[in-house]
Order: sequence, then C-alpha cells, then structure tokens
Amino acid sequence: MIEAIRHLNDAGLRVMFYPFVLMTQQAGNGLSDPWGAAEQPALPWRGRITGSVAPGRDGTVDGTSAADAEVAAFFGAAAPGDFVTTGERIDYVGPAEWSYRRFVLHYAHLFKLAGGQGAFCIGSELRGLTQLRGAGGTFPAVAALRALAADVRQILGPDVRIGYAADWSEYFGYRPPDGSGDVLFNLDPLWADAEIDFIGIDNYMPLSDWREGFEHLDAGWGSIHDLEYLKSNIEGGEGYDWYYATEDARQRQVRTPIRDEAYGEDWVFRYKDIRNWWQNPHHERIGGVRSPSPTAWVPGSKPIWFTEIGCPAVDKGTNAPNRFLDLRSSESGLPPFSTGRRDDLIQAQYLRAVMDYWSDAAVNPVSAVYGGPMVDTSRIFVWAWDARPHPAFPALSDTWSDGQNYYRGHWLNGRTGAVPLSATVAEICRQAGVQAVDTSGLHGLVRGYRIERAESARASLQPLVLAYGFEAVERDGTLVFKPRDRTAAVVVTPDGLAVDTDGTAGVTRTRAASAETTGRLRVSHVEADGDYRTRVAEALSVTGDTEAVSESELPLALTDSEARAVAERWLADARIARDTVTLALPPSATEVEPGALIAFDDAPERLYRVERMEDAGLRRVEASRVEPATIEPRDSGEDAIVMRPFAPPVPVLPVFLDLPLIIGDEVPHAPHLAVAARPWPGSVAVWDSATDADYKANVRVGQPARIGITGSVMPPGRPGVWQRGPRLLVRLNGTLSAADEAAVLAGANIAAIGDGSPENWELFQFTGATLVADGLWELSGFLRGQAGTEGAAADGWPKGSTFVLLDGAPVQIALAPTARGLQRHYRIGPANRGYDDPSFVHRVEAFRGIGLRPYAPCHLRLSRLPGGDLAFSWIRRTRIDGDGWDAPDVPLGEETEAYQLRLERDGTLLREVIVTTPNWTYDTGLQLADGAAGAMSLSVAQISARFGPGPATRISFDV
Repeated sequence: MIEAIRHLNDAGLRVMFYPFVLMTQQAGNGLSDPWGAAEQPALPWRGRITGSVAPGRDGTVDGTSAADAEVAAFFGAAAPGDFVTTGERIDYVGPAEWSYRRFVLHYAHLFKLAGGQGAFCIGSELRGLTQLRGAGGTFPAVAALRALAADVRQILGPDVRIGYAADWSEYFGYRPPDGSGDVLFNLDPLWADAEIDFIGIDNYMPLSDWREGFEHLDAGWGSIHDLEYLKSNIEGGEGYDWYYATEDARQRQVRTPIRDEAYGEDWVFRYKDIRNWWQNPHHERIGGVRSPSPTAWVPGSKPIWFTEIGCPAVDKGTNAPNRFLDLRSSESGLPPFSTGRRDDLIQAQYLRAVMDYWSDAAVNPVSAVYGGPMVDTSRIFVWAWDARPHPAFPALSDTWSDGQNYYRGHWLNGRTGAVPLSATVAEICRQAGVQAVDTSGLHGLVRGYRIERAESARASLQPLVLAYGFEAVERDGTLVFKPRDRTAAVVVTPDGLAVDTDGTAGVTRTRAASAETTGRLRVSHVEADGDYRTRVAEALSVTGDTEAVSESELPLALTDSEARAVAERWLADARIARDTVTLALPPSATEVEPGALIAFDDAPERLYRVERMEDAGLRRVEASRVEPATIEPRDSGEDAIVMRPFAPPVPVLPVFLDLPLIIGDEVPHAPHLAVAARPWPGSVAVWDSATDADYKANVRVGQPARIGITGSVMPPGRPGVWQRGPRLLVRLNGTLSAADEAAVLAGANIAAIGDGSPENWELFQFTGATLVADGLWELSGFLRGQAGTEGAAADGWPKGSTFVLLDGAPVQIALAPTARGLQRHYRIGPANRGYDDPSFVHRVEAFRGIGLRPYAPCHLRLSRLPGGDLAFSWIRRTRIDGDGWDAPDVPLGEETEAYQLRLERDGTLLREVIVTTPNWTYDTGLQLADGAAGAMSLSVAQISARFGPGPATRISFDV
C-alpha cells in the first residue's frame, strides 16, 4: 500500500484513501441477524450493519440508550496516540479491541507514512449505522464519525482533504418508514463539521427505466444506449420526477409523481435532486411539521465528490447501476428487467453520460462560498479498476475465484480501449472525405477492427454493417446511419396502395425454397479479452431442413457471446428473409424509405424491411420479412477466457548458416539464421553491432526452424545420383514430410547438415521421412552435395551432426557487403524483450558470403599429347540459373572467366597458374622447369572477383 501511494504521488497524482469494510460471513454462519432472518446473509453489504435489533422490528434498539452503547462499542476507544510508527511499520499499543476507530486510524497513520497528499475518507456507505437513533432521537454514529474526522485531521494535518462517502440513498437524509412524517437530515452535523472538506456520494442512482419491446413508457427514445436519454435521467426520471410505490407498480409502470404538497419542497423527497439539496437550507420535519430553524448545513458550502460511480456491464445495467452478480453474495442480482446478457456498451454510455452531464458548466452551479463547481468533476472516482492485470484476471480462475463475475460486472479493465461504433463509422467516412454524416443513432462498441489494405469507405464499413446490424440512408444531403429494425412499422392498408403502370394493385408475396438457405453458419473473428487468436462462432438452424454451410470472416475483435449473437442473427435473418413482398405506393407515402419497416393491416405482427425503392411517378417497393427480436442477442453466456499459460522467456537456439544460393533470389553474401525454442516466444529479434554495445535491430524471425541432431552416421555421398542405401536418423521437435522424386527434383525437402559452424554445411534432399519413435525421424532417398556442396559430402557426417530443414523458416540476416569476413556481435532472443535481457543469446561470428562462392569445375580430364605435353580440360559450372537447358551454355555467373590451377607433388606446390579458358597445357618445357616426375596432382578452382577461388576439382597423374 505504501509503495502504491508513493508511486502514484511520484506520477503527479493525488490519492483518495478509501477504507472499505468488507463483510466476510459465509452461508451457514449461524449468526444472529438484526433484520430478522434465520442467520446473517452471506457476504452482505456493509450498509446493513446496524444495532442488534434493526429499526422497524419488535424490540429494536433504535431510539434507545442501547443503540448508543452498541454504536460506542462498534467505534471503540482507540486514539491517535495509540499507534507507534517504526520505519515503515505501524504498531498498535492502545486498548485491546478490534474496533472501527482502530481500523480507520491505523490507515490514517499509514497514509501519512506513505506521504499521502490527496484525500482520506473516514468511511463509506454505513447507512444502517448513520440512520440508527439513540436516546432522545440523536444519531450516535454521526457523532462518532465527527469525532473520528477530528482525530484523522490530527494525524494528517490541514493539507489532506477529509470526507465521508455516503451511499446515494443515505447522503440526503433520513425519512423513517414508520409513518411519522419525519424528515431528518441526520448527516448534516457531519457535512457541516469544520473537519469535513467534501460531501462524498457513492452515486449509483438509476439512469433508465427500460423494458423490452416498443410499448414501455420510455420506448420513444429508441434505445437504452441513447446518451441523451441517460442524461435526461440524471436530474429526472425515477427518484426525481416520480417513484414506484410498490413492486407491482414497477412491473406495470405506474409512476407516482414526487410532490411535497405541504411545503412545496419537492427536493427533500428526491434523492436525485443533488442541486436543490446542496443550494438550499435544510429544515427538518417532526411529525410532518417543518422546523422554522435550519440545520447546521450552510447552502453551497462544500463541494460534492462522487466517491464512487459505476455501472455493471450487463443488459439494462443503468436500470440499477448498484446491482452486481456474485453467486457467493446475498446481494447478488440483476437490474430490473435485465436479460442478464453481457453489455459493455451500457457501462460505457453510463460513464459518458455522467461525465458529460456534470462537465457542462450550464448545469453545474458554482459555489458563492468556495468559488468552485457544485460537483467537482476532477474528483469523480469510477468503480472499479482492478489491480489484477487483464486479461490474466479474469482468465486465471485457479488463481482468482471471482473471475466469472468480471464479464457482467463493474470492472473497467479490458474495456476502456473499446471505441464507440458511432465514432468508428464517422472516422471511416471522414477519411473518405464524407463530412455530412449522422452516426448519433448507432450504438455499439468496437473492440478492435483491422483494415488490411487500401480500400473504399464502403468496403471498410461493410464488416461493421454486417456485425452490428445497421444501414445508411441519405436525408437532405446527410448520410444517416441507423440501426436496423428498431423503429415502429408503417402499417399499409389496401386503400394506401397505388395502381402500378401495368394496371395491377396489391401486394405480391414470394417465399424462396428452403434449400436456398443456410443451415449452419460459421463466423470467424479475433478473440477479444484473451490472446487475440482467431476463433469461430457457429449457429445452427433449429429446423434442420437444410445442411448448407456458410462461412464468413470478420476482421473484428469480438467476445464469444458477441460473435455467437452475430452468427445467430445472420442465420435467423437469412431464414426469415425468404419471405419477400413487392408493392406500389403513392408518392405521398414519404414515411416509407429504404430501411423502414412496413406491415399490413391483415397481419400487423409480420414486419418487412424496405430493401429497394424506385420513384417513378409512384413508389415501387421491394421488402424482405424481418423479425426485430433477432437484432437483440439472447443471453448465450460468456465463455471463460482461455489464455496460453505464461512461460518465462528461455534462451533460443540460433544456428547461423553461410549457404550457397538455393533458389537464386537470395542476397548472395548474407548468411541465413535458423532459430528454435521451446516454447516458441512468438517471434525472435536479432540485434547486431561491430562491438558488444550500441546494438541495432537487424531482422525478426517469425517462425521456428526445424533444427535437429542426427542419430546415426551419414556416410560419404556422391553428387548427382540418388543415394538409396543407408538411412539417416534425425531427432527434432516438429514434423517432416515425405516427397516423391519429382517433387524433390523440383526443390522439395532440402536440408542442411553440418557441424554447427556457419560455413561448413552440406545441402542435401530426401524423399522419405518416417516417424520411428517420439521425435525421431528416419530419412531416406537422398540427393547429396546439392548447390555446390559436394566437397562437404565427400567425407560424410558423424552421429550428432546438426540438421536444419530449409523450408523458409530460416531467414537471411542483413549484412553489408563490406562486413564480409569481419567479426560482428549478435544478440538473439524473444522479440518482446530487450536485447540485454538474460534470455538473449550472444554470438560473435564472421561470414565469408558462400553465396558468392563459385562451384568447383567438373569433368577434369588429362590428355597426353605427342611429344610429352599434358593437356588438361574441364567444364565450368555456375552458381546462378544453372538448371536451364535452352541456352548453349550455363551463365558465367562471375564478372570474368578465370581459373586458379595449382600443380603439386607430395604436397609441395610446384606451380600456380591463372587461366581464362577451361583448358591448360602443361608442356615439356614447363615440366622440365618444374622437375616434374613421378606422382603429381592438379587442382582447378574457378575464381570470383568478389569471393576469390572456390572449391577445387583435383586430378592425379604420373609424369
């Protein structure tokens, strides 16, 4: 806690410390319940803490000296001086009690120790205590909070703001439900206290009264997500204009106006009327009679802080923002009329409505006492941002058992990055140069959207249209986007039809064959809330009359429930839309436009969406049947997030390969790098430098290479012929595949075998690959010494040699031509870590650029001429485009044709010659000069201007 406060202070933030009484009793606790139940409820709200017998029950302590005694025992006698701070340790040396005062004063000392500079709450939502009366009608808990505030001030000093966070049903006063007519401002002594700097309200007031369908009283707003609708209920609606007298009245929407017939002070009964409560004097009423003297409250004297606001991410969450789902708690429950479906948008719209409304200076009056606004919008605290990291919470259910509560709870983690659908659509239009757009009717959240290529705005909008179910119409020069099928239908009567030009009048109805519809629909999408993998949601037809399968891909991040809802809506729409109608309407039927719903008086429950209109003297209409209920997704539940388990980064295995050209389009002088790791870190970064400092990013390796170790000897091999003899065992993680000889000749199954050093590699190909044991493969059918590496094949390879499959996973690193042959430092490791991370491997390597190396000449022959001259000839090979048969000769592949000849006897060099043609004569004069006699040898190597001599071909002869 101390570290957190100091960290936030260092970041320039001020902390409000908010001690929270958490009730921990479980079901079956057997504890006496003051409210009359058989035992205390499981994990109850702290606002239910009260006297031993609650108000309203027989034998209640309310209004008696017993209440004074019980409140005194709850608060205790701990004093500021009963705490001793040693370093960062706080010890309690006061009376032996686990009391509320000890709890709060301990945290006050901790806040001071941490250097807290913001605010400190002395409690929150203790409604059951603050409304409990003692002898003589006093409120002992309120008096105890005042004394506690004074002691906290003694500890924290004058610069820390001190307050109390009252529940939204508590802050404004107490109206005892005993029929007395009393109006009590029980908290006013606390609010007026000199040590209290702000009025804290945990504000969970309802901002809607929404139901399903189009018949309820608020349906005219169109959507519960309408921002203006929610704002209208901040100082309006339930708790301001009216209330429900009974639960039955709520079900039937029988609203009773809130009126003060006696004194005209409606606001004293309106818990939402913060404005009038703040700016007026408070006169209590005893027995319904208004006191002529006000309470100690001074109008407009202190700012209001919303010490909590929040809304569950659940259907109709704004109907009761204080409700939450936690099956372990007795307080668990859905908002009224909620389906229980997850709805992140309603949470986002609630927060926008509250913040936008109170940020408007026109509705937020300025105090004449302290010169600031009534509601301090810089002191609004949102419940809740969890310290547990998302998406590990809620995914790690074995670590945190409350993870399932996240999906429809108050948490903001993982949700604040979503963008309103309206803003996304407007931005796409804006980028396309379309400014006259109206997206105010769109309601949705876009968690992530990928546009992969340059495309038209129409193409970019199409996935959004399909996923969120909206359409666009042009009205008076403005492109209006609106949700589909959420408006009342225009009822068409026979008298309202027009006679078409062919003389017909009426409605033509058509139904497509069921075989033309889809029975199974799959929608692939990006998984939101987890690892952002590709997921597939599926919907099945309930009728089963067709087996046709349709698949679609959305470049959108969606939750599982959202994706299922899209699939189910598409499938339902497709089946319902088999029914179509065509009709003609008179020009006066202007209320019918593309996207509008129409119905017919003989079956008003069957709705049709206008898909196409043609104005030609009359209005020809084509419409498809719709069912608006399909727009509203059902509560299909939310699959728990499944994340790949965290694996700490481990060093990767890098293998450098300085290889010849294989395909021909490689950078000739640049080496390849193969990397393997278990587990694979996603991608691997390569950094390089001339020294072991100042590294620069070189290349990123996107996939693991198949690197193995040979489990048997690979005997010497000849190039250019199939080797069908001994098999080669290779142990590796991964799979290998067989290929027929034609595929191998076309380039399949090429691999490198070597000793692990960058330069010493033989390239070979294989046809057979058989898994003979776990991780052990048997290879057969070889072509050896490919791409000019026959010299490495001549000696064979021992058991334990390195094997690398050259399937495209190894990549070429960047290397300047001038860096050939020079040692460079390389650091290779997980791309999401810095190159100085312990998981990075450090290598120092130099590369010759084998891709520039000429091949060894072939068919070196000796002809003995009359007179004793020796004529040598050979055939040039090429490293570039050597497989073509159309040209008279293979390309030279070098700047000039040149060969290095070395004549040796018993390992001693007798003569070195550079020639420019593929032949040379060793005449008798040269032989005499060299003292040629006995067994000798001649080696021939082609010369590259950039590489030098390549590998040599050798012939032995006698003179």
